Amino acid sequence: MSDSTTHSTGLEGVSRRGFIAGTGSIIGVAALAGRASAATPQAAPTAAVIPSGAHVPVLIVGTGYGGSVAALRLAEAGVDVHMIEMGMAWDTPGPDGKIFANTTSPDNRSFWLRTKTKQPLSNFLGFPIDRNIQRYTGILDAEEFSGITVYQGRGVGGGSLVNGGMAVTPKRENFGAILPSVNADEMYNTYYPRANAGLGAATIDPSWFETTDCYQYARVGRKHAQRSGFPFVFVPTVYDWDYMKAEAAGTVPKSALAGEILYGNNYGKKSLQKTYLARIKATGKVTISPLHKVTSVSPATGGGYTVVIEQIDTGGATTQTKTVTAGKVFFAAGSVGTSKLLVKLKATGALPNLNTEIGQGWGDNGNVMCGRANHLWDPTGALQASIPTGGIDNWNAGGAFAEVAPLPTGIETFASFYLSITKNPNRARFTWNAATGKADLNWQASWKQPSIDMAKTIFDKINAKEGTIYRTDLFGTYKIWGDHLTYHPLGGAVLNKATDNYGRLRGYSGLYVIDGALIPGNTSVNPFVTITALAERNIEKIIATDL
Repeated sequence: MSDSTTHSTGLEGVSRRGFIAGTGSIIGVAALAGRASAATPQAAPTAAVIPSGAHVPVLIVGTGYGGSVAALRLAEAGVDVHMIEMGMAWDTPGPDGKIFANTTSPDNRSFWLRTKTKQPLSNFLGFPIDRNIQRYTGILDAEEFSGITVYQGRGVGGGSLVNGGMAVTPKRENFGAILPSVNADEMYNTYYPRANAGLGAATIDPSWFETTDCYQYARVGRKHAQRSGFPFVFVPTVYDWDYMKAEAAGTVPKSALAGEILYGNNYGKKSLQKTYLARIKATGKVTISPLHKVTSVSPATGGGYTVVIEQIDTGGATTQTKTVTAGKVFFAAGSVGTSKLLVKLKATGALPNLNTEIGQGWGDNGNVMCGRANHLWDPTGALQASIPTGGIDNWNAGGAFAEVAPLPTGIETFASFYLSITKNPNRARFTWNAATGKADLNWQASWKQPSIDMAKTIFDKINAKEGTIYRTDLFGTYKIWGDHLTYHPLGGAVLNKATDNYGRLRGYSGLYVIDGALIPGNTSVNPFVTITALAERNIEKIIATDL
């Protein structure tokens, strides 16, 4: 789809085949939902490949929210830190002059080591939309387990590279069910504010929201919610709102208004590269090894830990295996990455004293998606910003919070789309499969039914009120619910169970978990602010008492 048709107001000049191809690539953006100049690479600490035999005071496995918080605070305390990142640095423009792939045309940058895309919305108007790509260490991993696909960011910045940017602090009344062993006063008085400030969270200008074309879809979603008696709530995001206004005015390169999000956002979004990682770089105390993967951690003879690391190329092949020594190790590879590694280390005897809680308490944050077909007199807009700004709150009554998400296809779809977070009680467990040499997850597809039932408490009522129906062409043939995936993996090394109340792994001094693996399966909203705030809380305690 050319730039001219991307922002057209209808189907004129767009063939049916071209329309399917273009919308198919971009339509999944809706679910995942500091200003940068157009040609400026993202700010991050200088990549410095760790040599075999190195000794480092602190090694952090992963560069997402938890790892970045830990690295910054440790560096500010004067500690030298090395971070290991499985993905790429994402600091060099590609052939098109941009760092991240165009959402309408996924190329090798789009997916992690796949030869075919696996987009969140697999079908549109009866057509499958995935396409063949070159195998490459791309930015989005669609990791498949029994019963569920888990979408994760790959690269320096982790999930911040690919999420929808909704920076939501849970309602305080719900916090006790999220992290029951954590003092809510501390979190809401100190650590949530610190996290939101560090992330650059801000809410859209209400007057601009009411008038701009790019949020017509959200105003339609608000109208439908309110007419059915549901509150529509604005939520902060980590997008540069001044930049988006400039996009709308046509004075800067388009980013959110070009549908960018699923495979990275080139300009306006404040990912960790522009916030915590930029501040980390300024300390001069942190280095990062991209395209490195930790495979083993075990106690070293002279104290600390022996860490085995594989360096990989952009095709995923191991080019070198290294052994380094670290005084302390922080696991921050994301809920899935941390959990898989820890169950392996326990089962294979590298860390046999880890307790039986390792791998348990994993959940999908109750994620489920759906679309609604609106009437022709209720258009949602041809131009849709890729950054969601609000949601429908029925958590207390129905167990669901639903993002009003975009479908930024560049044409009018007369459709409303939603990613729901639900109070799904089901929890899975990671275990080590010695026969395959991989970690298994025992999630069952049927465990999504509570999420569907909770989401229906919102959307059945809206459909009845508006006289509308569910879309059945987005997730397969005549399939209403996107119940096969999650963008919000949580748990696997739960706080105060697998660890103590500050993330210290039980059984080993100097080993810590500091990412979403600590949170038992659900945050009631998008989780990254809670992950960041909990990391701020935990690292403050660790620095004060363990260093």
